[in-house]
Amino acid sequence: MNILGVSAFYHDSAACLLMDGRLIAAAQEERFTRKKHDPGFPYHATAYCLKAGGIKVSDVDYVAFYDKPLLKFERLLETYLSYAPRGLASFLMAMPVWLKDKLFLHRIFGRELKYLAGELGDEGGFRGKYLFVEHHESHAASAFYPSPFDRAAVLTVDGVGEWATASGGAGSGNGLELSYELRFPHSLGLLYSAFTYFTGFKVNSGEYKLMGLAPYGEPKYAGVIYDNLVDLKEDGSFRMNMDYFDYPVGLRMTGERFSKLFGGPPRKPEDRITQREMDIASSIQAVTEDIMLKMAGHLHRETGEENLCLAGGVALNCVANGRILREGPFKRLWVQPASGDAGGALGAAYSAWHKYLGNKRQAAGDRDGMAGSYLGPSFTDEEAKQYLDKLGADYECLSESGLIEKTAGYLSEEKVVGWFQGRMEFGPRALGNRSILGDPRSPATQTVMNLKIKFRESFRPFAPAVLMEKASEYFDLDVESPYMLLVAPVKEDKRVSVGDSGIGLEGLDKLKAARSVIPAVTHVDYSARVQTVNRDDNPKFHALIEAFGRKTGCPVLVNTSFNVRGEPIVCSPEDAYRCFMRTEMDVLVIGNCILEKGKQKPWREGRDWRREFELD
Repeated sequence: MNILGVSAFYHDSAACLLMDGRLIAAAQEERFTRKKHDPGFPYHATAYCLKAGGIKVSDVDYVAFYDKPLLKFERLLETYLSYAPRGLASFLMAMPVWLKDKLFLHRIFGRELKYLAGELGDEGGFRGKYLFVEHHESHAASAFYPSPFDRAAVLTVDGVGEWATASGGAGSGNGLELSYELRFPHSLGLLYSAFTYFTGFKVNSGEYKLMGLAPYGEPKYAGVIYDNLVDLKEDGSFRMNMDYFDYPVGLRMTGERFSKLFGGPPRKPEDRITQREMDIASSIQAVTEDIMLKMAGHLHRETGEENLCLAGGVALNCVANGRILREGPFKRLWVQPASGDAGGALGAAYSAWHKYLGNKRQAAGDRDGMAGSYLGPSFTDEEAKQYLDKLGADYECLSESGLIEKTAGYLSEEKVVGWFQGRMEFGPRALGNRSILGDPRSPATQTVMNLKIKFRESFRPFAPAVLMEKASEYFDLDVESPYMLLVAPVKEDKRVSVGDSGIGLEGLDKLKAARSVIPAVTHVDYSARVQTVNRDDNPKFHALIEAFGRKTGCPVLVNTSFNVRGEPIVCSPEDAYRCFMRTEMDVLVIGNCILEKGKQKPWREGRDWRREFELD
């Protein structure tokens, strides 16, 4: 039984393949098209999944979609009618798309799958059935079914699906029931995105920036938010004062009353970040954490479960996740690594397999069913060599042990390394296969990697990748965090006094003072977004961190995604080499091939990337 899961037509489209209930492959379309958050039909991702499974289009029994379009259309119409005559411009933009395409997805699927079958020489084409799964059921299924728990409470929180913006319930065996929901327009995800917009960042991608900016400020506006914008109840439900927001029918997230409440208009993108934005970020982050904790507490009281599974875009807020783990009522927490819309494809497929078809769930063990989230394409050394030879690149190929030692040596010399290995990660985080790595001991690493390699804002923190067996020596964390979705404090004995260097520093200047023995991954509030690396999940990455630890005494590396600002994470060796040459990375490792920047031919192309992404 082959089930193709699909999410598309909003943002972060993706496809996955289940074969007899086993997760074979999953990938986002953006990685192939190189269009960040590509919303189109996941044609290339689907082709990859079929190839990974060794099947044709005609072998697919079900296509499961992560939304119910008719319900979503109903919500749009009711919302426009409720706010009429406001929202006319938005209505006129939305309706043609819906009436032409989105209400008739089976036509789009049929057309795309027919074309794909033709490209693959498959005369049979798709002859299976289409299934449409509610958006939050897809999120819930993606959280529970691959989790390591036989039974658990399930919480999903995002912007909006059809009507639901959050839902809660419980799963046991192959059963999963959602017993309550919060409905549009009252949405924690949209509330957070409204503040993302107001502080000058892009909605649906800049929320990470807002979370990273929060520790530079104080939650001075939390009271303002509760007094004017959000009426929060003890069970985590809330109502928003929609007089301040424009998103239900407008082309903006916030209105004029919102601007007056916070002392002026929204910050323009790329304008200087002021203390106001820092304090606003701190305030909405604090409110978000409070709401998530209340939701988790209510779910625990209602279900009596000891384990909690999380999904939905808000579940990518790793600071809130860390607080739920430390302060919440649940003993164990598991977060879907592709918690956003991309993971909806996975949930739709799992829901089809377990709920629609009634198949039993495989016994959960100590590990989850995500295979470390290494579910994308891989490339052999021979494929990499062919591309490098075509470019005339200068490289050498080493044994795996030799490669590990040489790369660890470069890292110990504070060189920045592009690390391209094995199967690409599914979800927004690079977890050691499509990563840029650095030395966490250097105070300069964060600024250098942000401004000269990632071409992004200097304040944004980097994550530490630490050996699982050493994690508790560096961080207040006694559980695994393989997907970089938990923030934990740096251990007291690893911190250093800010001293004279930190006196008088305010705002973003706080970044200039080292706060621990691993300053490149320690945020200004002494926190870190931790990735624990288990030998079983990724033996090569584990071996590299081990080798670096032997050379330096520090079993931690800086790990950030292999891409520059505005681009998706690299997928192919070609993507990796292009990114390497466009930036000031020192070394590139593809499989067992290693390249030094100084030995390469000058890179020439039409676009001036350094100027295009230059930041103050």
